[in-house]
Amino acid sequence: MRARRWLWTAGGVLIVAVMLFPVYWMLNVSLQPGGSAVGTPWVPLDISLRGYQQALRDQGGHLVTSLVISLGSVVVSLLIAAPAAYALAHFRIRGAGWVLLGVLVSQMVPGIVVANALYSAYNDLGLLNSIPGLILADSSTGIPFAMLILRAFMATMPAEVIEASWVDGAGPVRSFVSVVLPMSRNALITAALFTFLFTWGDFLFALTLTTTEDVRPVTLGLYTYIGSYVNDWSSVMATAVLASIPALVLLVVAQRYVAAGTTAGAVK
Repeated sequence: MRARRWLWTAGGVLIVAVMLFPVYWMLNVSLQPGGSAVGTPWVPLDISLRGYQQALRDQGGHLVTSLVISLGSVVVSLLIAAPAAYALAHFRIRGAGWVLLGVLVSQMVPGIVVANALYSAYNDLGLLNSIPGLILADSSTGIPFAMLILRAFMATMPAEVIEASWVDGAGPVRSFVSVVLPMSRNALITAALFTFLFTWGDFLFALTLTTTEDVRPVTLGLYTYIGSYVNDWSSVMATAVLASIPALVLLVVAQRYVAAGTTAGAVK
């Protein structure tokens, strides 16, 4: 029995090591003085931060642009998704089932279809190459997911708690802000985190809706960076490491909230 347990443990460690090896290699190459990634030693003995200096000098503005777009998408998505989820969960609305079906169907539409449609609309509205335009585009991905997560959580809330706030004189808006939102903290953090990750890793909207270098998220900056510095992989990998840090920090900080938020509503 113990031998079998050790065997499963060894197998799990091996699988994790294989999955994390690309991350280790990215960090290893980023710490090299420069040159091709093929000749990189397995252990970074000659550590250099030249790649990070070059990456910050060339891609620092793109990182800030991605951060602004991601945070803006989180705000827009939650401002729309939270009241909509509350209404679908606690109000008798005719056609609510069809609304949820439409939200689910919207998740199945290929991103390239949405991007092409938005390009024509943005060209007429003058939103190409703009941060508000990318925020709205990325919010189109975050809003449906946030609505599904928040609606599943809010549907499990005891109706008596909300009705008690009404008895105390609170209206629908006051009860939503003062009672429902504080109780939905885990679901809100979960929806915000996934919306941030969707936006932070977006490449399709950034490539389609930007035609100049005025507004360029880090994903598109890294894509063009590879073509310019294909012989200097330390700078490319340093950019990739810097682009991974915000997502990693958020996942570590919000891990317990995400675990509670994703399972809430699964069992009523």
